[in-house]
Amino acid sequence: MLFNSYEFLFAFLPSVFLLYFIGNRLGGGVAGKSALVLGSWFFYAWWNPVYLPLLLCSITVNYVLSRRIMACSREQKVRRKRLMVTAVLANLGGLAYFKYMDFFILNLNILGADIPLLHLALPLAISFFSLQQIAYIVDAYRGVDCRGGLLDYCIFVSFFPQLIAGPIVHHREVIPQLRESSNQHVKFGNLSLGCFLLAIGLFKKVAIADTFANWATNGFDVAITLTMVEAWIVSYAYTFQLYFDFSGYSDMALGLALMFNIKLPQNFNSPYAATSIINLWQRWHMTLTRFINMYIYRPLLRALPRVNFGYGMVASFCAMFVAGVWHGAAWTFVVFGVLQGLAIVVNHCWRKLKLPMPDILGWLITFHFFSLSLVIFRATQWSDIVKVYSGMFGLSGFGGWASFGKLFQGQPFWYFSLASDIVEKNMWATITCGVVIIYFIFHVATLPNSNTLAERFVPDNRHLLATFGMLLVAVLLLSSPSEFIYFQF
Repeated sequence: MLFNSYEFLFAFLPSVFLLYFIGNRLGGGVAGKSALVLGSWFFYAWWNPVYLPLLLCSITVNYVLSRRIMACSREQKVRRKRLMVTAVLANLGGLAYFKYMDFFILNLNILGADIPLLHLALPLAISFFSLQQIAYIVDAYRGVDCRGGLLDYCIFVSFFPQLIAGPIVHHREVIPQLRESSNQHVKFGNLSLGCFLLAIGLFKKVAIADTFANWATNGFDVAITLTMVEAWIVSYAYTFQLYFDFSGYSDMALGLALMFNIKLPQNFNSPYAATSIINLWQRWHMTLTRFINMYIYRPLLRALPRVNFGYGMVASFCAMFVAGVWHGAAWTFVVFGVLQGLAIVVNHCWRKLKLPMPDILGWLITFHFFSLSLVIFRATQWSDIVKVYSGMFGLSGFGGWASFGKLFQGQPFWYFSLASDIVEKNMWATITCGVVIIYFIFHVATLPNSNTLAERFVPDNRHLLATFGMLLVAVLLLSSPSEFIYFQF
């Protein structure tokens, strides 16, 4: 079930909302939480009911082991550590098996082995609920307050707004809110702001990301060759598709959660306005960056012989390498992680040398480095990377209007319906695409983001009209809903 679908917006969401708050009123919170848990599991099972037992098994095992860890006395250090390691390995083992086993076997076969592939389907959201529970287990081992009943834990892990693609929440951000009795009743302020954020995210996905998706798909997957003009527009298109797709999902997740009086952490803060790659990753998928910093970078740094700049760079590189591999089982993600790690190291070295860098130059380098690296991130095969890069650097010609028009024929918007074999019409399609790209570069680098809009929000007629307008446009474009990019991770 997609957020951008009729069944979610007009059936599932209203039903769960009513059951939750009616249950809270009649059952003192237990009935409401139970309805929310069951609704979230139904939401998950809608994709593929076969993997619901995996989610339930993961929740059960992690909850039981976390209780046992917290029940250990200070003198039982060995037992505590053994339980913690067992739980972490169980989570990592499940993730490795479903997400990376076929990739591992495929590479062994390239080296000469003859092992049949398992053809495993990736269980939806396994990367997200595994990381959340690993953090919970590690915190329980460290003595962090992880109290909360089974219902609270189930909501923390499987809360439907953020279950599928984040943000990756920390238990201290969710469970205490579930235990607040004041949050068991409808709050008009949260409901109105939640609808506003839902409208922003839905509009981002349906009206913006899916439009750029058509351009990127035609360039990466359909076109045989790309001229310079085509290749740059295709590269920018995927850069914006990824941002508006994932940030749109995060906005919807925050908005939906707020309707249930749960505040989730921000996941994006204008990353394309960053003036360094370090700053970009502090703004992009912020909850993943936080997890990697807290549970990979810091422990790795403490495990190294000593703490100094050189070892810090080793830890930084390894952390970004893990971030790349986390996204998927393909060498393209490995290369993407390596490039990000090297860029982080170069950025730190530049800072250490105190070399000057004007903000505008820093922004240009950061934005275009990230955009270029996303070509590798998007490509499904190496030939796609060669095709796009060859075009971008002029190895396939500068570009004629006719070839460009054919590339974007069949698009559902008026400026593409003009494109045909007539040179003049294709020229106007090209110019329109260029103008759109330039506008969105300006948009993501300078205009207020949804976080700022949420801070300025007041439930007045102006925001009501904006919310209704965005929802109306989005609903009118819901005829063929598409999945979110991060569902595949």
